[in-house]
Amino acid sequence: MRFLRRSLVGLFLLSVTLGVLAYAGQTVYSAIQASLSEEQRARPARERVFAVNVVTYQPGTVTPVMTSFGEIRSRRTLEVRATAGGTVTELSDAFEEGGTVAAGDLLMRVDPADAQSALDVARADQQEARAELAEAERALTLATDEVTAAEEQLALRVQSLDRQNSLLERGVGTEAAVETAALAESSAKQALLSRRQALAQAESRIDQARTALARRDIALAEAERRLQETELFAEFSGTLSDVAVVEGGVVQTNERLARLIDPDALEVAFRLSTSQYSRLLDAEGRLLPAEVSVTLDVLGVDMTSTGRISRESAAVGDGQTGRQLFARLESARGFRPGDFVTVRIEEPALDFVALLPAAAVDAAGEVLVVGEEERLETVAVQILRRQEDSVIVRARGLAGRQVVAARSPLLGAGIRVRPIEEGAAAVPDEPELVELTDERRARLVAFIEGNQFMPAEVKTRVLTQLQQEKVPAQVVERIESRMGG
Repeated sequence: MRFLRRSLVGLFLLSVTLGVLAYAGQTVYSAIQASLSEEQRARPARERVFAVNVVTYQPGTVTPVMTSFGEIRSRRTLEVRATAGGTVTELSDAFEEGGTVAAGDLLMRVDPADAQSALDVARADQQEARAELAEAERALTLATDEVTAAEEQLALRVQSLDRQNSLLERGVGTEAAVETAALAESSAKQALLSRRQALAQAESRIDQARTALARRDIALAEAERRLQETELFAEFSGTLSDVAVVEGGVVQTNERLARLIDPDALEVAFRLSTSQYSRLLDAEGRLLPAEVSVTLDVLGVDMTSTGRISRESAAVGDGQTGRQLFARLESARGFRPGDFVTVRIEEPALDFVALLPAAAVDAAGEVLVVGEEERLETVAVQILRRQEDSVIVRARGLAGRQVVAARSPLLGAGIRVRPIEEGAAAVPDEPELVELTDERRARLVAFIEGNQFMPAEVKTRVLTQLQQEKVPAQVVERIESRMGG
């Protein structure tokens, strides 16, 4: 009986469960049919409003700045060459790589023995030539006196001949006496001619002696110059580089020994495109002395100097384009010839223009402007310059209007936006600071102290930063990148 009772209860519960499931299925089916039979009611679409950053278009005067890269050079560079060959007997303490010398300092002396001997011989030859000239002058004096005596003798012979002729005319003299007087006159003339020839030879000897003395003077001056060439002096104050000589070494004439560079007369050479170059010309086509700013990045500490454009290259050069310009630097402390630097050149100022973010202008030269009901409008602008992340534009009727700072594919004409005004000047983010462990700080300090190419003032500045409790992360990253760690 118990089994039968339990079987009936189970059958009853199964029937109830099946009935409940069937009822539920019917209810769901009816609800679906009712939903499908109802008409779809359209919901009103909501307009999407985009939040955009905007800047106010404020026309005014803007000075464009073009950027280029250049190399530091020295306007006064001299190759130090040996003016005389021989053994180096004396060398200045400053005659070394990086040595600083002043104008007129003795750099090197070559063994002067041979040059001194040649000078002594030249002086002896000069004394001999002077003695020869003095003897020739005395001989000229004697020859002159002999000519004077011969002339007086001839005058007496002429008077004697005239007297014999007078006596012969009066019948007192004889023809034999006249003939004797005539022979005497002829002999006196011959003697005078010989004395005049001797005088001419004496004068010629004077000329030869003077010429010989002049040659000896030239030889003496040459010997003195060669003796002076055994000493090498600095032409101007500067720093030595590429030194290739030691004391006791043998040098040849005109051998290159070093380079003398004036570190205070620096300039930067940089190249611009032809279009950039044309912006630096005045109405007459002459190059403007525009201001330049030169920056050298040294382990996070920028070294900066200013200057003005001084000249341009005469030719473009094979395989090159644009123009090469040169700018003289003012007080370029810490810079050295060969440094690769960034050059920023100020162009002539532009009036009635505005500076906008580069992302605000599309490829067609159009910007999006917030119009009525905060809907966007497309306005064409004239792009005058592109510099870094900004553009200099000129447009009519945009003064005081809001321009979208950064375009995106979702923005276009007619779209409603919620403008967010950007500040006129962004506040620069504070540099990230990191704390250094003692071991890490010691490694960085040791690397900076062992760097021989870093200027002393920059090295002091970086070491001061490393001694702080917190050090700028950018400085640490740059030092470690150069350490290879």
